[in-house]
Amino acid sequence: MSVFGLSTAFVLGLAILLIGLPVAAVLAWLGVAGGVTTLGPHMVLSLGSVIWGVQNENLLTAIPLFILLGEILLRSGLADRMYGSLAAWLGQLPGGLLHANIGGCALFAATCGSSVATAATIGTVALPALEQRRYDRARSLGSLAAGGTLGILIPPSVAMLIYGSLTNNSVGKLFIAGIIPGVLLTGCFMAYIALSDLFGGKRIVEERVSLGEKIRRSKDLIAPFLIFGVVMGSLYLGLATPTESASLGVVMALALARVSGRLDGAMLTHCFRQTATLTGTIILIICGAFILNVTLSLVGIPQKLTQLIAALSINPFELFLILTVFYLVLGCFLEVLSMQVTTIPIVYPIATAVGIDPIWLGIYIVLMSELAMITPPVGMNLYVVQSIRQDGGSIADVIRGVVPYVFIMLGFTFLLWFLPELALWLPGRMAGA
Repeated sequence: MSVFGLSTAFVLGLAILLIGLPVAAVLAWLGVAGGVTTLGPHMVLSLGSVIWGVQNENLLTAIPLFILLGEILLRSGLADRMYGSLAAWLGQLPGGLLHANIGGCALFAATCGSSVATAATIGTVALPALEQRRYDRARSLGSLAAGGTLGILIPPSVAMLIYGSLTNNSVGKLFIAGIIPGVLLTGCFMAYIALSDLFGGKRIVEERVSLGEKIRRSKDLIAPFLIFGVVMGSLYLGLATPTESASLGVVMALALARVSGRLDGAMLTHCFRQTATLTGTIILIICGAFILNVTLSLVGIPQKLTQLIAALSINPFELFLILTVFYLVLGCFLEVLSMQVTTIPIVYPIATAVGIDPIWLGIYIVLMSELAMITPPVGMNLYVVQSIRQDGGSIADVIRGVVPYVFIMLGFTFLLWFLPELALWLPGRMAGA
């Protein structure tokens, strides 16, 4: 299969995805059809061992555990109490409760791992208060959609688990690498909110909360910080694998749910069903991606593309610019998981061949995935936030509200390129690094 043939197959695959066929089926079909065409029918015989190997990958066990962790914390009422505490501390800043939106998303992201779940959870809690206080509609919705993207950058992150699985990189290092960029991007979002409020239109000033009341409410912040500390601390110190750290997080979440009085059979049943549904979808897509990867590897497509890039003498920065434009365009039409599993097997060998660090590349691809969550027409967070509105307004409000955050994230991506240590400093100091 030539590079031209690969390009044709890739475009065909995208076209099929856009008409709504299941991602896993499209990826598997491309892999099988391409393999049979170029290698013969005997290629199909190797797929059983590939799928079996994927299903028995210990690393992927962490995916349902992190999903379950987020579900338990959501159903235990953590998000409501956490948002109230953040509102007490941050409400007096310029921008008011919009800071609580970003802070709430960042804290929930530290226990969840999903952008969609983060945006939906914090949005459900925050929107009634924002509407009651007559905050600007577009700014409110935009902060929730953009804040939700932190769900896949601040660890734990399902997107990083998938990247690590597809590229055989340390998920622990990827998680740790996401901490500083996640905190800094949260700060950038909040700085924009403060500046736009100071130099913008009508300001809304929240009621002042006494220091004693703030301290009393701070107990509701202990749970997310505690879980984040245990999960990330065990990884950083080399005491646990990603799967083991996820298990620790689930045990702690169950204990917190028990303390809150929300732990019962109905809640657990709902959490397990949601976890099984999401995990099944993700694993099927990963299996389809691995089938396609087998075909690509056997026919030498990644090697040919790497040789082509070398022949064109493209330097790392030029490749960075090309990939940024590529992901921006692709993110307008594909949801995050589809975009990752179809591009990482091709982009990874090319990027690493020109000297780009694989851990840095993982954080970069996650940032590009974040942008895909808020770029129309297929930005999932746009539709999630729109779906929880009660005023019946147009999705144009959400899109208008996220535009500044798109430019902030693009600027931050370039900052990460020129200061790669923002992502690489902590992983370089991990135990056993």
